[in-house]
Amino acid sequence: MTKRALLTGISGQDGSYLAELLLGKGYEVHGIVRRSSSFNRHRIDHLQHGEDANLQLHYGDLSDAVGLVNLVRDIQPDEIYNLGAQSHVAVSFEVPDYTGEVTGLGTVRLLEAIHASEVSARFYQASSSEMFGAAPPPQSETTAFHPRSPYACAKVFAYHSTVNFREAYNMFTVNGILFNHESPRRGENFVSRKITTAAARISAGLQDELLLGDLEPERDWGYAPDYVEAMWLMLQHDEPDDYVVATGEAHSVREFCEKAFGHLGLDWEKHVRTDQRYFRPADVHHLRGDPAKVKQVLDWEPKVRFDELVQIMVDADVALLDDQLTGRAARRDRDPA
Repeated sequence: MTKRALLTGISGQDGSYLAELLLGKGYEVHGIVRRSSSFNRHRIDHLQHGEDANLQLHYGDLSDAVGLVNLVRDIQPDEIYNLGAQSHVAVSFEVPDYTGEVTGLGTVRLLEAIHASEVSARFYQASSSEMFGAAPPPQSETTAFHPRSPYACAKVFAYHSTVNFREAYNMFTVNGILFNHESPRRGENFVSRKITTAAARISAGLQDELLLGDLEPERDWGYAPDYVEAMWLMLQHDEPDDYVVATGEAHSVREFCEKAFGHLGLDWEKHVRTDQRYFRPADVHHLRGDPAKVKQVLDWEPKVRFDELVQIMVDADVALLDDQLTGRAARRDRDPA
């Protein structure tokens, strides 16, 4: 029988790659999207064309408990992937209440929708390495959380809620504690895309400098298409559990700049400036995951490493800029619904 999956956050980086993966495996995929005056579905636009397209979108919101119950009951999914969130760490300091409402309580609403609907669906929660915060590396499934942002606090709440529903109601719920994972589909206000977009524009003579915050924090950078495969593997396993997904390597923001600009023959130090406006009230200095468990239990390995990841992103932004300058890139900006 054809499996049916429901995704929140389907229009984001992870949601689009996961939808591609599931459709390629023959799933019927349902995605929840928020109604907005700004059309923002370019990452999944290519998945909705053709007579054989097996993707359906539904309006909904993680703040709407009744709507979530109705969707889960009507769709009757076999698997649910909760990727939706207010996911920008720096922004969470500006909108902490909204971040907690959507990122934290939104998870509880979705879990309760499964429980109340009595739908036997396996549930994946997108947890984050930001939950570890100030905990020393390497961070594993047994490392104590020490969140350093409203976003991370909300994710910790969602993590424990996922565990609680598993233990209280014997539901198949898992947490994927994913470390930083990037791609050409990463939002342009995240530091990785800010760097690669700026490198492309500076190389083309359209921009002179790039303003960033602290350059010293180190992150475990991976490739998003690799990481969505780990999400899927977690829900195929016989028993529900929680997993750290990471490469086991850490590189600083400074190194990311050096690699990105260097790939285009540029000296990053001539173009990158730090600006106090982009420093966070409390930052996380060193995140490096220990992926031993996911490797052993699920046989998952990252295929793309740091240097290749940066090159993929820079090349994609160079190509995108060229398409924009020549007029080949025309993005639809209105909702046909």
